[in-house]
Amino acid sequence: MATTASEPLPLATVPDPRRWKALAVIAIAQLMVVLDASIVNIALPSIQEDLGISDANRQWVITAYTLAFGGFLLLGGRIADFQGRKRMFIVGLAGFAGASLLGGLAQTAEMLFAARALQGLFGALLAPAALSLISVTFTDSKERAKAFGVFGGISGAGAAIGLVAGGILTEYLSWHWCLLVNVPIAIIAIMLAIPFVRESRATGNTKYDVPGAILATAGLVSLVYGITQAQIEGWNGASTLTFMGIGLLLLAIFIVVESKSTHPLLPLRILENRNRGGAYLAAFFVGVGLFAMFLFLTFFFQGILGYSPLQAGLLFLPFSAGVILSAGLASQLLPRFGPRWVTASGFVLAIAGMLLLTMMTPETQYLGQILPALIIISVGMGLIFVPMSAVALFAIGNHDAGVASAVLNTSQQIGGSIGIAFLNTIATSATAAYVVANNLQQPTPEALVAGFTRGFAWGAGILAVAGVIWVVLVTMTKKDMAANDSPTAHVG
Repeated sequence: MATTASEPLPLATVPDPRRWKALAVIAIAQLMVVLDASIVNIALPSIQEDLGISDANRQWVITAYTLAFGGFLLLGGRIADFQGRKRMFIVGLAGFAGASLLGGLAQTAEMLFAARALQGLFGALLAPAALSLISVTFTDSKERAKAFGVFGGISGAGAAIGLVAGGILTEYLSWHWCLLVNVPIAIIAIMLAIPFVRESRATGNTKYDVPGAILATAGLVSLVYGITQAQIEGWNGASTLTFMGIGLLLLAIFIVVESKSTHPLLPLRILENRNRGGAYLAAFFVGVGLFAMFLFLTFFFQGILGYSPLQAGLLFLPFSAGVILSAGLASQLLPRFGPRWVTASGFVLAIAGMLLLTMMTPETQYLGQILPALIIISVGMGLIFVPMSAVALFAIGNHDAGVASAVLNTSQQIGGSIGIAFLNTIATSATAAYVVANNLQQPTPEALVAGFTRGFAWGAGILAVAGVIWVVLVTMTKKDMAANDSPTAHVG
């Protein structure tokens, strides 16, 4: 990978006087997208009972969304670049609202699965447009750090906020509102985006790479589908290996095609920058190591400690607050110290918090051990997400802002999908081994917790890998960030 930290910026105009209002609109939309990946988790038992979904098929309430979202992100990023980021931002919001309405009114499992897939599809258009709008609107390093602080805080805290919101809506209204709540949020965001968000688009070569789009989308969908099958058949299952193998093969062919294309869907120059490539790779492993934590703690809170869905959701609230507060701190530290060591300290905290969770027992109480661990992890994540977003889009240029943000989202989304499937398999295997070793008839709380703690241990190790990747590959300094400052916002 190239070690050049900065690249020339494109032609630009005066700073957008509405940029902070635009950031508020983008933040609302990003929160909606991030929430939707987790808001139905706590409502899943109610959804399953109401619609008569089998245990084998209930996963599709989650994976129908993640498959479509992860599979179409790269294409969504390129569409936003070429057709206009503001335009696709609004189209994505409108489509997301329509899909949410369809899901909220669902009377059958098939209707709900279809609606969740549509949500993922429009989310794949909305998410890269939102992140790239920040990149092309804020070009001063200090302002950009603050903007990414807001975005990173929302991205990091969104999963936990979704669990809280899901618990509240399910207990006091119904599971339908976990989807219907998106409709008024999207309408408000559209109304605010029209006057406050400035349009920008790529210039020059704006042809679509149709073969690349087909290969990337089919490869990612096949890979994620194979991973989800591991929860049913195990990692050695025929469907798991077949679909993962097909996915990896298609993605390998995709890279070859992109290297020869005159208008690639994923310009490989985006990955060749050492700092940017390191950010993408670290983001992938953060997704693998982190997101299964919410799944394990949700089961622990409800299955072991006996909390209601609402109570379980509220127990994640300190995590959300911690990420938001530390993201604000990261935005202040980033211009002063640069991204490398700010994020390295975040990894140290996140790993320490995850290791604290490995000491859980069925008698562990929330206030004594789990709350401190959640706070430590959340502070670490705020220090990770903000610099990671900033480095991933640093000096990317106007032409590739959308696809660069899509690669970051794809890295995190695919990493999260892999992590949930992989670590859940690790946990269930550890639980099964405990049952056999102790001659039990069925899993006891001790057996279940043995699985959870094994998953936390693997999560800590995977986050350590991400931290090493970050420190080794990301060498950008605060001087590199300041050298790319411009008093202008690049627009098409």
